[in-house]
Amino acid sequence: MTVQDVIIIGGGPSGLTAGLYASRAGLKTLLLERGVFGGQMVNAKVVENYPGYPEGIGGFDLGLLMQQQAERYGLETAVAEVTGVETGRPNRIFAADGEFEGWTIIIAAGSEYSRLDVPGEERLLGRGVSYCATCDGFLFRDRIVAVVGGGDTAITDAIELSEYTRRVYVIHRRDELRAGQVLQERVFSQPRIEVVWDSVVDEIAGEDKVSALSLRNVKTGQITSLEVDGVFVAVGLKPNTQCFADLVQLDDARQIVTNGLMSTSAAGIFAAGDIRSNSPRQIASAVGDGVTAAMSAMKYLRGH
Repeated sequence: MTVQDVIIIGGGPSGLTAGLYASRAGLKTLLLERGVFGGQMVNAKVVENYPGYPEGIGGFDLGLLMQQQAERYGLETAVAEVTGVETGRPNRIFAADGEFEGWTIIIAAGSEYSRLDVPGEERLLGRGVSYCATCDGFLFRDRIVAVVGGGDTAITDAIELSEYTRRVYVIHRRDELRAGQVLQERVFSQPRIEVVWDSVVDEIAGEDKVSALSLRNVKTGQITSLEVDGVFVAVGLKPNTQCFADLVQLDDARQIVTNGLMSTSAAGIFAAGDIRSNSPRQIASAVGDGVTAAMSAMKYLRGH
């Protein structure tokens, strides 16, 4: 078994950037990704806030360019779902289809969509329940949909969906949105978008597909039914740290604690991107994390 200088877990912007920098430095570098290279950004129809693209760029396209650039400089990639890590000299990484060894590890496994955990959500997944407006929004042309959430992702989804749906309801548990001011101005100026304030989803109803939402007003307790053809859940992300809980220190939100150099509590193991504590969860910041983690791994290798 070839021992890698650096093994990167996760193929989002932080992982791909770390792979680019480590490979350019001449290190034997392997990146393990369980799904699609590019991470959460592949779900973005247009990325408008990444420097260098004044007209914006598709998230999938940006991820593909990052992968191609890193592989051009020698980054090796493999599709593998990591199930555990054992520290040592070298470290061992266990995956569903094999094992890998590396002197250093960069954890860039990102986050996954949080769920509402209400009746009907699991049963109607793919039949009107979705977590990706960019992926599934086209299925609801000229129909009525709801978006659950009030942050940047939820409001961006609502604006995108309003371009081709008949009506978009934004279901938000508070009386003001958490999204940025520019996005708020856009959503309030779109006549096909209506915000339902102070409300949460208690149940997603439907037989073979979504037909309605049972909404509860958090201030009055009143229950109402809202007829929709689909619901897009955008209530946040949870870090993919299940495999690393006994390996490195986590904070109360189950994110990996790092210092400014992306070092974790375990020697030779670094973390970058959405998975680390206090991450801004932006593509640009994830790229910066990847650079820092790769350079820290280089310094660690030189010292050991």
